[in-house]
Amino acid sequence: MNPYETKDIRTIALLGHGASGKTSLIESMLFTSGATTRLGSVEDGTSVADYDAETKEKKHTIDSSLLSCNWKGIEINLIDTPGYPDFIRDAITSLTAAETALITLSATEGIQFNTRRFWDLACQKKLGKIIVITKIDGENIDYQALLESIKSTLGNMCVPLVLPVGTGHNFKGVVHVFELPDTIPDDVLGDPQSAHNAFLEAIVSSDDILMEKYLNGEMIDKTVLNSCFARAVASGHVVPVLCCSNKKLGGIEEVLDTIAYFSPSPLEGVVRTAADIQADREIAVEASTDAPFSAFVFKSVIDPFVGKLSYFKVCSGTLNGEISFYNVACKKTEKVGHMYRIFGKEQRPISKAVPGEIVAVSKLDSLHISDTICDPKRPVKFPEITFPSPMFSLAVVPKSKGVEKKINECLHKLTEEDKTFKVSHDTLTNELVMTGMSNLHLQVIISRLKRRFGIDVEVHTPKIPYKETITTGAQAQYKHKKQTGGHGQYGEVYIKIEPLPRGSGFEFVDEIVGGVIPRQYIPAVEKGIRKMLDKGILIGHPIVDVQVRLYYGSYHDVDSSEASFKIAASHAFRDAFLHAKPVLLEPIVNIGVTAPMKFMGEITGNLSSHRGHIKGMDAMGDLQMVHAAIPLASIANYEAELKSMTAGQGSFTMEHSHYDIVPAHLMQPIITQAQVTRDK
Repeated sequence: MNPYETKDIRTIALLGHGASGKTSLIESMLFTSGATTRLGSVEDGTSVADYDAETKEKKHTIDSSLLSCNWKGIEINLIDTPGYPDFIRDAITSLTAAETALITLSATEGIQFNTRRFWDLACQKKLGKIIVITKIDGENIDYQALLESIKSTLGNMCVPLVLPVGTGHNFKGVVHVFELPDTIPDDVLGDPQSAHNAFLEAIVSSDDILMEKYLNGEMIDKTVLNSCFARAVASGHVVPVLCCSNKKLGGIEEVLDTIAYFSPSPLEGVVRTAADIQADREIAVEASTDAPFSAFVFKSVIDPFVGKLSYFKVCSGTLNGEISFYNVACKKTEKVGHMYRIFGKEQRPISKAVPGEIVAVSKLDSLHISDTICDPKRPVKFPEITFPSPMFSLAVVPKSKGVEKKINECLHKLTEEDKTFKVSHDTLTNELVMTGMSNLHLQVIISRLKRRFGIDVEVHTPKIPYKETITTGAQAQYKHKKQTGGHGQYGEVYIKIEPLPRGSGFEFVDEIVGGVIPRQYIPAVEKGIRKMLDKGILIGHPIVDVQVRLYYGSYHDVDSSEASFKIAASHAFRDAFLHAKPVLLEPIVNIGVTAPMKFMGEITGNLSSHRGHIKGMDAMGDLQMVHAAIPLASIANYEAELKSMTAGQGSFTMEHSHYDIVPAHLMQPIITQAQVTRDK
């Protein structure tokens, strides 16, 4: 039996910009609650949250980690998430599993672009929110200015629950303003009584009856106020703001108290909905042990030794080792097997899971992120998690021969745990291409490929998938005649070629009359032409949007063969192609660039200088999005350029639009470079 029930569970996703103190706050909470016996540190590599090799090396969180502690009878699940946008996928998945988002911001740095981004994600998920100002013991802290910045940026629902006593090296602790102490230190920052009144007003304003009592000067029962406070946090009507020092452990107990007493349990938090497959309608899923079992997978970890670990959030019902569950995605019933609660890198076996718990199971390869598992008698499906599209690509080449297949397999395994990482084979350039959120993201993937699977690779910018075509008509004739003793080789073809509309592909027209080329050799002519289409002529890329008309030829009763006509056709096509004003086609993409308004001038100017055509702009709150069509070749390094232009505050999406002709002054250098490469 579990020592706690659903009402005693709190699941908190910690969000915040890079180096805002999320991991250190978790270490402080674990140590203060007795879940660990020493205070872990990111700097010296002793953090139980940052246990992965890449994370320790870079000293910032790359993957989310799950830990837990018990505080005054409340079981608190803590999900540490990456603060850098390169690894935002784990912040997104963690929010789907939480009832509360705890947003950290550094007192020394204030609100950053990613603070707002994570705030918006939490609002979209309709989670309860808590703000914790970390590093209050840093130097040159202006606490009141920071509070005003929080309110003006995030909203007036953000109200301080504690006030710091001193800042910098003089920080001594905090004063709780919801329940004012009898004695208030002289060096508290701010007016505790005014803060108490403001907090009280914020709470009662979420309840009309209590607001009326408050305005009439009536006493409100403490238990009623506490309940109202908890409901206000769950609804987002009130966002308590706390502060702490992770090093001095000042304010940590107040953070734990706020989570335990005032953040929502699975019974009170966001209402989870799912599609009832049998009834074909959307239903609200009740977090009850009496309801049919349902859960959704939000995280996968691939380990070459342990196998695959799948993390899921139990939304309803009870799961134990004697029950099978139904995987809606693959329509397959699975035996539960071993279940674990995760604590950092530890897997702690459990026998039962109740609504609100986060559980991991091992070696079930059929489970994937976003999958729903449920009672086979009552199938439901939770909404799939939506991830941003990865935009930065690198081509992968093995350092040693014979491991191409293994590289492909191992990279595809890594896509299982990271849905912002993609692997594909570009048939036009014959390259294995991996795509992620940024160069940093892909460098982590390369490191994991070596650490986990022992594979070294080299990477380079992927080739642009150009195509070749013609712009006018032409005709050519070629006679293949060769005598080698015995049967010779003979085949002659006359062809006309014409350009077709963009996207038409290839069209072969047989206009032979009178048997000048026997019927059995006509397919060989088409094969010879198609071979040239695939091989390319200008730079070795496919030829498209061409019509070929075979209208005349000749043959020899003894020496003609399919091979002879294939050779004749390929030579005739090459001659005609080179006389038909050939050009290169380049891929054009639609790009959407999002950034704060102040960067828009530089962004649009940069896009225009890269042959981009600006299509329009949209306002998105404090942000602006510019839409443009631009050649893919012009933005091969756009991720780095945008990061430089916007100080890391910009992002972009991209999708293929169409192919268009490469300008003449740019085409010849591409052809020359291809010829140089081919000659090496």
